Amino acid sequence: MTGVGAFGRLVGAGWTLVRNDALMPRELDPLYSSGVRTLSKALRLFAGRQARMGRPGERLARSLESLGPVAIKLGQLLSTRADIFGREFAEDLSRLKDRLEPFPTSVAKAEVEYALNRPIGSLFASFGDPVAAASLAQAHEAVLLDGRRVAVKVLRPAIARRVMDDSEVLALAARLVERWAPAARRLEPRGFAATVIRATELELDLRLEAAGADELGEVMAKDGYMRAPVVVWEGVGKRVLTMEWAQGWPLSEAAALTQPNLDRKQLADNLIRAFLAQALDHGVFHADLHEGNLFAAAPAQLTAVDFGIIGRLGPPERRYLAEILWGFLERDYERVARVHFEAGYVPRHHSVSAFAQALRAVGEPVFGRAASQVPMSRVLTQLFEITALFEMRLRPELVLLQKTMMTVEGVARRIYPDHDIWSAADPVVRRFMARELSPATRIRRLAGEAELAIRNIARLVEHPPTSATVQITDPRREQTALLWFAIGALASGLAFLAALLLR
Repeated sequence: MTGVGAFGRLVGAGWTLVRNDALMPRELDPLYSSGVRTLSKALRLFAGRQARMGRPGERLARSLESLGPVAIKLGQLLSTRADIFGREFAEDLSRLKDRLEPFPTSVAKAEVEYALNRPIGSLFASFGDPVAAASLAQAHEAVLLDGRRVAVKVLRPAIARRVMDDSEVLALAARLVERWAPAARRLEPRGFAATVIRATELELDLRLEAAGADELGEVMAKDGYMRAPVVVWEGVGKRVLTMEWAQGWPLSEAAALTQPNLDRKQLADNLIRAFLAQALDHGVFHADLHEGNLFAAAPAQLTAVDFGIIGRLGPPERRYLAEILWGFLERDYERVARVHFEAGYVPRHHSVSAFAQALRAVGEPVFGRAASQVPMSRVLTQLFEITALFEMRLRPELVLLQKTMMTVEGVARRIYPDHDIWSAADPVVRRFMARELSPATRIRRLAGEAELAIRNIARLVEHPPTSATVQITDPRREQTALLWFAIGALASGLAFLAALLLR
């Protein structure tokens, strides 16, 4: 019955979009081919009265809000890319970030008391009405008994059930796309859906978000590009999170960018550098950096909130990302191409030189130009065509990284329309590459690999396989294994000593 229910909800989602004329909006009729235009007119016969109310973005926002948390998150992503979809469309979707319909304060107070297992007056001197309401939760302004001003995040009632229903629909949609749209299979729709579903599920436990905020707060403090409010641990439960109040204005408010003495260029630079420093230097990053989750204070202070989605990168992915960015910064397209092949992003039967040529066609027209001079919709179209030409498949483990990069770049453009993402990225990428390519780092990496090899050899010697074909029974083989163990130990010791000397 789960599959039947999910199919029914998927059909219902399509019907909601049709009724609001948000699936193929009439305003885009001039851009459709004749066949698509005929289909859009046929669908419009089923549109309701609400289809005549508002602009396309307003109708889409209304539809997504009624469809649930996962659909709302899609709208939040679209709202960050005014350069692709148009400023009016993006502004119409911006209400999905933090201006949804709140639930009553009395319900929120009951949720807080249940989650913390204590009377609300035992922790808070005052507890106000909602100041922001998003897809999964809403935030209340409160004051602790010690006088500190805090924000209390409370999950929406019955939200876990909604997320589960949305997840089933998304998984079904991914399976249908994979089956009936062969051209889309390289985008790994099922892997993409699984990543989104898992990230959303983790958002339903605010204890995990508190831990993520605490971890990223330590990471952010090392560079100062961005800040995180301090977690008030006695106010944390599975459905409740209490943090110190974020300074400044949320970027979703127009007043944020009209503050006196605000340095918009530096603010945009700090956003790009904060994200890259988190991802490259520490392998952990805030993966939901839309305007509703960012507060700005003059002259260029950024504070992030809502740490429900945390992205992580392993050492290989961090090096690949840095080398790709470094190659673009140096306009070394051959190097960028080689990294793509080394990482397995491009199948090896393709030509490295041909792929480098394609990358040059993308990079040269945009390098060093202000964001306002770069038609991002055209760049993305060209990138999509190139990835199809070279059979590049979506990597599920990089979905959060790619989504966050797209969001951050869009927000930086809105903060400072003439922003140059390459000059902003340069110092962070340059620092990472200098450290990664230094002799000390290479020797430490060699020491780590040698240590791993020793452990594997030791495990093999102590617990040899039981298979008759590989079991060590010959004394000479035992001596050989011990010899390799000794060589590995010596190599590891030398590497470790060198690392200490070069530190």
